[in-house]
Amino acid sequence: MIFGIIPLFFLELFISMKVGEEIGFGSSVLWIMLSMLFGIVLLRSSPYAFMGNIMSVQMGKLDLKSANNASMAYLFGSILLIVPGVMSDIMGVGMLLYTLYLRLLAKIRPQQKQNYKRTEGDDDVIDVEIIDE
Repeated sequence: MIFGIIPLFFLELFISMKVGEEIGFGSSVLWIMLSMLFGIVLLRSSPYAFMGNIMSVQMGKLDLKSANNASMAYLFGSILLIVPGVMSDIMGVGMLLYTLYLRLLAKIRPQQKQNYKRTEGDDDVIDVEIIDE
C-alpha cells in the first residue's frame, strides 16, 4: 500500500513544481491558499450536503447508492482541495463535479412514487378505538 502512495507523492510534487514554474511563486501560493479555503468551507457545509442527499432519497429522486456516492465524492473532494498540490486539486474538483452531476441528474429525473402496502378499504374511514368507562 505504501509503495503505491510514494510514486503518487512524487508525481504530485513534480506536477506542482512544473505549474509553479509556469505561473510563478506568488500565484502558486495564492492558488494553494484559495483552494484550501474553498475546501475548508465545503467541508464545514458537508452536513447540509449530506442532509440534502438524504432528503433526495426520501423524495424518491435519488436511490441510496447514488446518494452515498454523492456524499462520499463531496467529502473526499473537499478534503482533496485542502491538500496542497495541483493533482489533488484537479481530483477534488473532479469529485465535486461528479457530485454536482448526481445532484443535477436527481433534479431532472421525475419523482418516483413510493409503493406502500395498502390494505383494501375505504379511504375516508378513520379507525378509532373508543373506551367507555
